[in-house]
Amino acid sequence: MMHTRLPIPADARDDTAAQDAAEQVLAGLLEARTGQHLANRTWRVDAMLKPLLRERDLSGIDALVGQLLHGRDPGLADRILDMLLNQETSFFRDAPVFDAAADAMAAVVQPGRRPRVWSAACSAGQEPLSLAMILAERGIKADIVASDVSDGALARARAGRYSQFEIQRGLSVHRMVRWFVPAEANWAARPELLAQIAFRRVNLVADPAPAGRYDLILCRNVLMYLTPGARARAYATLASALRPGGLLVLGAGETVIGQTDAFVPSRDVRGYYQLA
Repeated sequence: MMHTRLPIPADARDDTAAQDAAEQVLAGLLEARTGQHLANRTWRVDAMLKPLLRERDLSGIDALVGQLLHGRDPGLADRILDMLLNQETSFFRDAPVFDAAADAMAAVVQPGRRPRVWSAACSAGQEPLSLAMILAERGIKADIVASDVSDGALARARAGRYSQFEIQRGLSVHRMVRWFVPAEANWAARPELLAQIAFRRVNLVADPAPAGRYDLILCRNVLMYLTPGARARAYATLASALRPGGLLVLGAGETVIGQTDAFVPSRDVRGYYQLA
């Protein structure tokens, strides 16, 4: 985890600090720790932090920032970060991606070698679980590593428990019954499914990639939120982890073109990328 000093506006020390000053502090925290910029999400800050404001009986984010700056709660910054990070995800999000991923893994399977997959920025775990399901259904045994910068998201991913709403987003009834079991008001991934995934905490702009080289890396819908410098570091991390001949998958609105010289569009799989 990076511990870069936050840029603190002078007026944020005033008890009557305006919301824009508080947002500057939160933006500085998010960028310093994760490389993400808050600029295109400032309108959502109040909504994202509302549960924490309610829990602490605070009137607004300026009061929350006041507690943050006083530094009396060492875990507060991490809780704020977990709420500010975009954790939007679902099972089999952009379903054709998973079919293409399974096809690509089938092509690289060799006797005596298991393909390796890295789900970067895995959020609450729906993406790596989707990968584990489709590969198992095709009889492909793979080593799957899933990572995220959020401790809260990783805790949920490791637990493999999802609400009725979450389990229905992208998951067919057949897969729900096959791979999940009722758990009180929720659904829990079967142990044999979770056992296929190793979860790791990885900050894409500050930490090395999980050890080894990967045949497939999914890093979807996260690079768009990074500052240009942080994005360059993340691409370098991804490039260092991809096996020659391996494939990188980005989000539907993301591209390597004009962003990095480390990757080029794949010659074999449309919409995927390979090492330059």
